[in-house]
Amino acid sequence: MRILIVEDEESLADVIKQGLEEEGYAVDAVYNGEEGLFMAENEPSDLIILDIMLPVIDGMAILKKIRKAGIKTPVVMLTAKDTIMDKVSGLDSGADDYLTKPFSFEELLARIRALLRRHTEARTSVLMVANLTIDTATHEIKREGKEIPLSAKEYALLEYMAINRNKVLSRTALTEHLYNQDFDLDSNVIDVFINRVRNKIDRGHDIKLIHTVRGAGYMLRG
Repeated sequence: MRILIVEDEESLADVIKQGLEEEGYAVDAVYNGEEGLFMAENEPSDLIILDIMLPVIDGMAILKKIRKAGIKTPVVMLTAKDTIMDKVSGLDSGADDYLTKPFSFEELLARIRALLRRHTEARTSVLMVANLTIDTATHEIKREGKEIPLSAKEYALLEYMAINRNKVLSRTALTEHLYNQDFDLDSNVIDVFINRVRNKIDRGHDIKLIHTVRGAGYMLRG
């Protein structure tokens, strides 16, 4: 999944970015409100981490603008303010969650997972595709009860395909959800990762779950 961080404290943004990338997310980070608004309006993201106190355009104004534009991407607000009225104002403006600085990365990560599950209508932490189970809380993958080890990027690819199971996903869509905006979309890295994941989850099984749709992309079907 792809996450946008809009935070003017560059050291904090970079720490969050590194932590999320280690969890398998694709992450873009910008450090002022003008860039944040542009990215939110023009680059596809699955979730936005948005600081309130930003230069150029503050986070609350960004939130109101994107909601007015019909952008429904989940937003976690970050702020040093901790009064009830500040939180109410943020939530009333369209925020999905609210974290007061300082906060633990583990809490942020748990809230991100909860919001992504809610937004994709995956109400349980376990996704099931035929006899394949994906625990989004522990990143444990099993098929017919046998655990399958995946790298962070392989897991991210499989989880995104499971959330969109029975849908054809183009190489571009998969790349945009695995890598940040600087990645070369013409790279064949998605084909490489698809082959790795396919070998791990389909090898030895009569029923194949990952399918190539010629000229269109890939599908996880089951």
